[in-house]
This record gives sequence, structure tokens and C-alpha cells, in this order.
Amino acid sequence: MEPLDQARARLAAIPGLTVIPSAPLAAYTRFGIGGPADLYAETADSTAFAAAMEAARSTGLPAVVIGDGTNLIASDSGFRGIVLRYRGQAIAASGSCVDAEAGAVLQDLVDCAIAHALEGIETLAGIPGSVGAAIYGNAGAYGRSISESVESVRFCDGSAIRSLPAAECGFAYRESVFKKNKGWVILSARLVLHPGDAAALRRAADDILAVRDRKFPVTMKCAGSIFKNLLYSELPPALAQAIPPTAVREGKVAAAWFLEQVGAKGMTRGDIHVADYHANLIYNGGSGAAADLTALIRELKQRVRARFGINLEEEVQYIG
Repeated sequence: MEPLDQARARLAAIPGLTVIPSAPLAAYTRFGIGGPADLYAETADSTAFAAAMEAARSTGLPAVVIGDGTNLIASDSGFRGIVLRYRGQAIAASGSCVDAEAGAVLQDLVDCAIAHALEGIETLAGIPGSVGAAIYGNAGAYGRSISESVESVRFCDGSAIRSLPAAECGFAYRESVFKKNKGWVILSARLVLHPGDAAALRRAADDILAVRDRKFPVTMKCAGSIFKNLLYSELPPALAQAIPPTAVREGKVAAAWFLEQVGAKGMTRGDIHVADYHANLIYNGGSGAAADLTALIRELKQRVRARFGINLEEEVQYIG
């Protein structure tokens, strides 16, 4: 039996796991781009997922884990191997604590917290993607990051299910220990929040949602911002002095500012476009290809490097 057939048989034998051969990755990414994965397997059961990770590793085939695909660029040729996805979506609040599974939609977590008059994550309203992805990349907005509310994270290390307190999660700006350990997959997290006024929190979240919906409509095939903002304190001194104070917010300089200076707005390649109103927003017009998307990202990075001597870092992840 061929290795791929063996892998399919092993995965199919795991109760609660759905296995799909030749699954188009375009169906699992917000960009709507990506060729077929040899095998795609998903489950909402953490035990089944841990078994799937162990089975995938034992086959020797390449394997990768994805979330909601919001920040994912999949190759036009797909992925030669196994793509796994954990889809547990339960969210439960008790007192000041909220437990959320990694597959839950981040907005649903925000809404749950607000419904229970809990403050701390309302500024994350409208950020697309799952809870697991938000913790993986330490998502944040308006001066707050999700790490500030995380008490502990439960994850699978490839063979066993473990838990880490927040202090050991290596949280930093758009960083976590899970980014450095690709074999660790977040299953759930416990957040500790603070009592607040539900009506005021709802208004604040709705105001943020309205802004986000104007910038990143839910129907737009995009990943939100492509590049990370830059920490002002880490810029070369000469460059930092040349940046206007109005471009610095909460100790960061928006990547969009650098991109605007190099003419990014309105650039196109194939059916991949940089928005004419936001230099850090790249979207698929409908028939875009990963090859054009990655080429446009490389060109933007090269322009900024040539002009400013700095390297922009993507928030998006690549597979295939």
C-alpha cells in the first residue's frame, strides 16, 4: 500500500475524524486561493485530534495544521501531504473566567464576554479568524492584546495534551511560544476578564466593528493587514527621527505608512490588488492566484527595504 493510502486508512480509523482526499485549500482560506491537499482531516474532538496528529506524524508524510484560514496563503499547487484542522468551538463563561476552544470564532468569544458584562477583549471585535489563531499570533487592536487576558492555554504537542500558564506562553507583539514550536497546536484557552458595563462594552465593540467593516468587508477575499506594524523603539535612530509624530501610535508605526511612501496603494498583479484606500490591505479580486499574491508581497517588501533599509514581516502564514 502506498504511504498516502496508508495515511488515509489510519486517519479514517480514528472515531470522530472527517477525512477528505484532494481537498481544495481555496475552500479553507479567506483569500479563496489554494490547490488541493492530498489529505484533509478535521474534528471537533480534542482526543481525536491528538490521535490524528500522532497518526500523521507516524506516516512520515509532510503535515500541517490550519485554523480558519484567515491569515493563510496556500500554494496554487496545494499541499503534498496531510492538512489537519481542529474545529472545537465551545465557549463557556463562569464568573470572571471564559473558556474557549481554539476553533471558536474570535467574534463569538468577544460577544460572549460582553453578554456576561466582562471587560478586556472588546477591542478585538471584528478581527477575523479563530480563538486559536488569535492566541497563536497574540492578536490585538487599539492598545490591547489577547495575551493580557489569557490565564492558560491547553495544547497538543504532537503526542500528548498539555497546558501552559500565560507566563510561559512567550507572548510578545504578535508572537507566542506556539509560533516557535510549530508542532504545538492550541486546543483551548482560559481567559480572565474584569467586570464591566455590558451596554458600554457593546457600544465600544460595535463602533470598532463598524470601522473594521468599512476597511475589511466580510465579503472581501483578504487577510486583513498583510504586514506587522513596527515597534518605534526598534527602528534605526535616523529613520525613527524622520517619521512624523502623527505616524506613531501606541509605540508603533503602521506598516501602511511605509507602504504608502513607496506607492503601494492601488498596485495590482493579475487579479491581486492593494486597496486604494489602505496600503497594508491586499485582496483577491475573485480569480487571483497565490503566485501573484506572493510576488506582490515580495515586491512591496523590496520597495520598503530599498527606500528605508528595513524588512517588513508578514502576519500571514504560508503552506505548500
